[in-house]
Amino acid sequence: MRVAIVWGAVVGVLQALTPLAFWWLDAATVYALGLALIASIYIGFAVADGRVRVIVVECAVAAAFVLVAAAGVTGPAWLLAFGLAAHGVKDAWQQRSQFVSGTRWWPPFCASIDFVVALIIVIEILVGVHFHA
Repeated sequence: MRVAIVWGAVVGVLQALTPLAFWWLDAATVYALGLALIASIYIGFAVADGRVRVIVVECAVAAAFVLVAAAGVTGPAWLLAFGLAAHGVKDAWQQRSQFVSGTRWWPPFCASIDFVVALIIVIEILVGVHFHA
């Protein structure tokens, strides 16, 4: 799991840099798209798991994160930091509970990404970075 966590931190730093790659979009929009994408990955795991209850729950959870991401497009950047940190907590819960089967290394990898990006967003907020044009 240590390797997954380290690679997650590396990917988290790269994800935090994505607003630079999409310079024509507000940073909030780019981070929100990332949160929505991350949230939707568990739907694929749920479908692979095959249990209807798991699919329904993961779709509902993903929808909640998409709503937070959508609110973060025009709302305070704190929503995006919260959404990513909350998704990291969801990953930690998934690792512990194995609610969705077959995700062995994914939750610690994804949690590492989530927590790194959330922390970078918090730092950006505190130093006065503007997330909206």
